[in-house]
Amino acid sequence: MDTAQTGLARALNPPPAWRAAGVPGRQALLLGAALAGWFAVTWLVGWRQGLLWCIGVGYGLALSAAAFGFTTGWRVWITQRDPKGLWAQFVGIAVAMLVSVPLLAAHPELQGADGPLSVSLVVGAFVFGAAMQVADGCGSGTLYKAGLGHPVSLAVLPAFVFGSFLGAAQLPAWLSLGALPPVNLVHRLGADWTLATQLGGLALLALALWRFRGTRPSRWQGKAVWVAAVALGLLAAANLVVAGQPWGIVYGLGLWGAKVVQALGFDLSRNAFWGLPAQQAQLHATVLADNTSVTDLGLLFGALVAASWKGKACPDVKLPPRSWAASIAAGLLLGYSSRLAFGCNVGAYFSGIATGSLHGWVWFACAFAGSLLGVRLRRRLGMAD
Repeated sequence: MDTAQTGLARALNPPPAWRAAGVPGRQALLLGAALAGWFAVTWLVGWRQGLLWCIGVGYGLALSAAAFGFTTGWRVWITQRDPKGLWAQFVGIAVAMLVSVPLLAAHPELQGADGPLSVSLVVGAFVFGAAMQVADGCGSGTLYKAGLGHPVSLAVLPAFVFGSFLGAAQLPAWLSLGALPPVNLVHRLGADWTLATQLGGLALLALALWRFRGTRPSRWQGKAVWVAAVALGLLAAANLVVAGQPWGIVYGLGLWGAKVVQALGFDLSRNAFWGLPAQQAQLHATVLADNTSVTDLGLLFGALVAASWKGKACPDVKLPPRSWAASIAAGLLLGYSSRLAFGCNVGAYFSGIATGSLHGWVWFACAFAGSLLGVRLRRRLGMAD
């Protein structure tokens, strides 16, 4: 662990005696910092962004407090036949769906997480599924683990940011390979049939996982993962109401990368994606004006709060050099492929299915197939399951 990381670990993990004596004061300080963030965002860009900051903090708290992982949930099923992580994901999606689908049917001004059925979707989702196992995190997982001070995720995040920028910049070329328009089941079937069809699909998958489950004790013990799943579902529904769009991760990261590239003197106005009027407006506005960026930043802070509270920040990770290189390369692929696939585990899988987008189911199938390969690659690189 280097000097900077050691310093961060000491700051987030003070001596036991100090922690025992100063817990109330530390909790008050963290609460004050969260409120200060809410006040600053609200003051600078308005109440809507302030609420999204609070929702983002909630995401970070729920994900990190329960170690709720999309990537890990898939991997422990593949390697140990432990279904609890996937079940928890289905519960979160179902909770979000039960609120979001009726809202989308009643309020056409709200936007679902719709993505076209394209070649880029299939390729991007498969690559993302493989890369997230090597990097040990999807979009939300990378963010919340970076907030925890996890060294691998701190190394992966910048690569993810640049990859997301690059993937968006080249997305129009990928779409030219072939794409069908988005299909939203709420618009095709109505709210009742969409809920019945999709909840039935999730139930059948859950039963299949039960049928083929293993005998080892689950990685997740207690009720924390279920509480986190329900909390994430409710927060995702609140995200839809407040922002007018579902919970997403990847666009915000790509925007951060584009702002860095622009600050370095590169002209993005002629790019087929970043040159669009809507993207140019985002590039010339404060990052806090972007809905996804605000929740991403809130998620990072929420994870930091949970890490400090639980005393589990900055874990010491020892990997061979090739594993570090593979993780960073996987981060680049995560960002790039998620833009081709119109989202990550959150924006495409979780929010896609929760808002009735058919591309969410296609993404899930292709990314899970990619994870089968990714788990094998992870083992070859000497990474633990």
